[in-house]
Amino acid sequence: MRYILETPRLRLREWQPGEESELRNFLADPEVMYAYEHGFSEAEVKNWLQWNRTSYQENQFGLWAMELKASGEIIGECGLTSQQVADKNYLEIGYHLQKKFWGHGYAIEAARACKEYAFEHLTDEVVSIVRDTNLASMNVAIRNGMLVKERFSKDYYGIKMPHFLFSVKKA
Repeated sequence: MRYILETPRLRLREWQPGEESELRNFLADPEVMYAYEHGFSEAEVKNWLQWNRTSYQENQFGLWAMELKASGEIIGECGLTSQQVADKNYLEIGYHLQKKFWGHGYAIEAARACKEYAFEHLTDEVVSIVRDTNLASMNVAIRNGMLVKERFSKDYYGIKMPHFLFSVKKA
């Protein structure tokens, strides 16, 4: 297994074919995915896996499986994706975590590692796009050195969703 990043407690690696059940552990959970207004269906989980694997090939980055070093258990994902806001492309740090692992600092640990990786290998600015109701993710962005750059709305499944674009630039 090729690991992209390691932190004191985590390893991040590319998702592998056939790992839909690991993704389903959090993507299908409506509480985890409340910013999307629903837990993902089987087809959406399968598409998510393929979307990431395509991103690895085309961009050399994507959302990576997040494993606990101590056990090898996959607890979520964190990584980098290309996102467009108001006709500008950004490199975004995104993450999803199984609910039972919330509140243990794993999201910020992985997000900081992704920021460092992006600054070292890819860009001088990263963002996190956070729905305006997602206080936990806002706190992760702030703890990752980000400030709100702008507010905008996304349409998703016919729902207008206000978001904040948090940003940090390489020192």
